[in-house]
Amino acid sequence: MFVAPDPGRARLRNASRAVIGVALAVAVAELCGLSLVASITGGLAALLALFTVTDSTVRAQRVTTALLPAAGFPVLALATTLHGVPLARDAVFVAVVFAGVYARRWGARGHALGIFAFMNFFITQFLHARPGQLPELYAAVALALLSAGAVRFVLWPIERRVPPAAVPPAPPGTGLARPTTRQAFQATAACAVALGIGQALSEDRWYWAVGTTWWIFVNTTSRGETLVRGFRRVVGTVFGIGAGLLIAIPLNGAPAPTAALVALCVFGIFYTAAVSYSWMMLAVTVMAGLLYGLLGVLDPGLLVLRLEQTAVGAVCAGLAVILVLPVTTHATNDMWIQRALRCVRTCTAEAAARLAGSPVADPAPHAAQLELFLGRVRLSLAPLVHPLSPYRGRKARARRVLALLDECAVEVRGLVSVAADPDASHDARLAAACWRVEAAVEALLTPEALLTPEAERAAEAELRPAGAAVNPARPASGPALAHLHGLERLLAQLDGPLRSASRSPLVGA
Repeated sequence: MFVAPDPGRARLRNASRAVIGVALAVAVAELCGLSLVASITGGLAALLALFTVTDSTVRAQRVTTALLPAAGFPVLALATTLHGVPLARDAVFVAVVFAGVYARRWGARGHALGIFAFMNFFITQFLHARPGQLPELYAAVALALLSAGAVRFVLWPIERRVPPAAVPPAPPGTGLARPTTRQAFQATAACAVALGIGQALSEDRWYWAVGTTWWIFVNTTSRGETLVRGFRRVVGTVFGIGAGLLIAIPLNGAPAPTAALVALCVFGIFYTAAVSYSWMMLAVTVMAGLLYGLLGVLDPGLLVLRLEQTAVGAVCAGLAVILVLPVTTHATNDMWIQRALRCVRTCTAEAAARLAGSPVADPAPHAAQLELFLGRVRLSLAPLVHPLSPYRGRKARARRVLALLDECAVEVRGLVSVAADPDASHDARLAAACWRVEAAVEALLTPEALLTPEAERAAEAELRPAGAAVNPARPASGPALAHLHGLERLLAQLDGPLRSASRSPLVGA
């Protein structure tokens, strides 16, 4: 957690930019004479805009940012108008939950708009906003989005130099087989129960239970991922409350130090999000305590209530993924591992074509996508490799799969680097080795597709250019052959952990 790699200082840059964007949004709101509630709303809107908009191109990010008011403003109006009508408010909140999760079927844009809509409802409950405050809340959100957009697309356009990677979508499916549809029903059921229990604990601060449940369902697909995420959220909240008792309560809302610490928390949220959900939740919890201090309502009892509501939300999310249209951890593991292996095969084929002289073949984009698939594999296998997992055999196999796939990615990156060398030239043994790697992947995906010696010799003859002899590898071909042989070896070693009986340590998890 403390020494996680940060290639290109991407997390550092994003976190620093987020602090600037949120600070600018709050400063503009204050300069315009808006209230404290409006300024906090604007700061949180800027944070959400910078955190949730993850489209694969800068142009798409601009469009999504421009569309955020279309999702947030109607919800903001409903939430403030229905504040004094609990039954109608609760029904609309649950409907917003369903719509927000269901919107994820439209990819990164739907995901961002759904989160922004939900959080606008949540923020009004957090700040106890009233209908009379709606005009200045609109103004604060609009100014915040303009400020965040100015920082992201004009002052510090990181994505122009380093294009954002496209997040690999889950297979779409139809009806209840579609992951987003299943999750919409799960999240709605969990949030409805959390809302009822949360209100039994507190009529004023019940929304934390719903917020906890909602965020646990973000970026998870299986019951194992959801349970682990719920555990990590509780852990982060516990430590965050401890930090709040030591930091936020003694400050008692003092403006200058509180603002400085909120900025530090914003940095922590962005810097740790990709590394540790628990650390991110610690930063979120401390920030919430500091904001409560600014509002003049912070006390130890409120922090304890926050922990209780978090536990309620985590339990409701856990029960929902077990009881409502469950998706097993094994099904998710299998899906993402297979997609990663297919990406290895595609990278190899593109590299072979590039080495053979094809002017259009380019393995680099597929290698970048492989990194994203491996990220999803790590997320799906997290329940098995978690320190508290009781399944020792499954944990060992899952760690073995992760290690071998990581080594495959290293070999693929090396192969792509060699293929990009203009001096690299075609060699018959390269073509045959690429074919063997492709066949090895196919054998892992479909056990009957085994590579026989006769098929290997036929493939080598077919791929060899007419009149070419199998000469010693040219200088540029040697490294490529080494990477291909490394891939063959690693794929062979993956056969053991992946091909297992239904009750083996990994399969059936």
